[in-house]
Amino acid sequence: MKRIMMDTLVHWQAKSNRKPLILRGARQVGKTWLMKEFGNLHFKHVAYINFDNNERMNILFEGDYNIHRIIEGLQIETGMKINPATTLLIFDEIQEVPKALSSLKYFYEDAPEYCIIAAGSLLGVALHQGTSFPVGKVEFANLYPMNFHEFLLAMGEDGLANLLQICDWKMISAFHTKFIELLRKYFYIGGMPEAISDYLQHQDYDSVRVIHQHIITSYEQDFSKHAPVTIFPRLTSLWRSIPVQLARENKKFSPGVVQKNARLKDYELAIQWLLDCGLMHKVSQINKPGIPLKSYETAIFKLFVNDIGLLSTMSELDVKSLLEGNRIFEEFKGSLTEQFVLQELTSKKITPYYWRSNGKAEVDFVFNYNGEIYPLEVKAEENLQSKSLKIYHEKINPTLSLRTSMRNYRVESWMKNIPLYAIGTDFL
Repeated sequence: MKRIMMDTLVHWQAKSNRKPLILRGARQVGKTWLMKEFGNLHFKHVAYINFDNNERMNILFEGDYNIHRIIEGLQIETGMKINPATTLLIFDEIQEVPKALSSLKYFYEDAPEYCIIAAGSLLGVALHQGTSFPVGKVEFANLYPMNFHEFLLAMGEDGLANLLQICDWKMISAFHTKFIELLRKYFYIGGMPEAISDYLQHQDYDSVRVIHQHIITSYEQDFSKHAPVTIFPRLTSLWRSIPVQLARENKKFSPGVVQKNARLKDYELAIQWLLDCGLMHKVSQINKPGIPLKSYETAIFKLFVNDIGLLSTMSELDVKSLLEGNRIFEEFKGSLTEQFVLQELTSKKITPYYWRSNGKAEVDFVFNYNGEIYPLEVKAEENLQSKSLKIYHEKINPTLSLRTSMRNYRVESWMKNIPLYAIGTDFL
């Protein structure tokens, strides 16, 4: 499989002032595969160390931060000579040994010649709990589930993926039906590499559903293993409530949906824990589309999961919905479609918010891109009146308003319509 993040790693490797790189992301998004594949393609040797349940590494890093001593220990652990010019060092699940995380500072200061990638699926939780962190001595990269472009490549649709990349709208329109067919599959299969790989091998949607259920179960097992006792009882119920929250008319998070008469403060720590794990996305409402957008966020927000395939499974979406026309895009009041758009924006390193005006209008996403603020309305159905977007445009007067829908690419005087399957392209 091809991951776009590979280009980021190659660029990082070539830097003259390279720092150790920390790859963040939820479990099962492909961090370990990506690191090993990068090492195999671009280094002579790969020294892989998994810190999970590794008492030897706990002991090694309990000593001082003498890099020579640590390298000797790592050579014994991996059974190979670690040459900084030809070896990639991979520290996986690094949050399990906090002092290994702290050691990255000394690798950068005392031995910058070593090429190190560290990863941790619960790294955000570890940092939030106060683990010592080498501020300014590391770089970060975030890995998410495979986006639609990566999905097309995995499906062997390189030509279609290329059309989207170069934004050849005339040719894209000619293959509109094909794009929609593949988008239906993506809504159900999602972007988890294991689910995509299994589908490619077996062409079996039921098998994909089983994999999703296993991933969801592994996430919930992490709740019991790693979450503080004080919030553990709330985590599973909060996590499982997301499809119900998104099926509501306004989709905003309501603690009363999780438990009757609950208050937001009862779930604040649980929400933060799931965000730190990379299992959820939070989209806050803003009361004014000003720069920076974060300065105008309110206490109202929506919660989405990390992958559309998992949301399909959690929502118990059946294969029949996938195969019957465009029903899949309209299911659950379009929540799957909003989930898809959110993931595509996030993969472009965009942090979206949403705008609501006194209950009269709501624009699904508002985001800052290259210094401009853009409203983006998501249309899952064929009704394209765009009343809310029009209200926003007349009230705020943005440079350009955006809509994504099942329609082909079209530009009007005030608005640009982007095909849903092309929302991850450089359409601006």
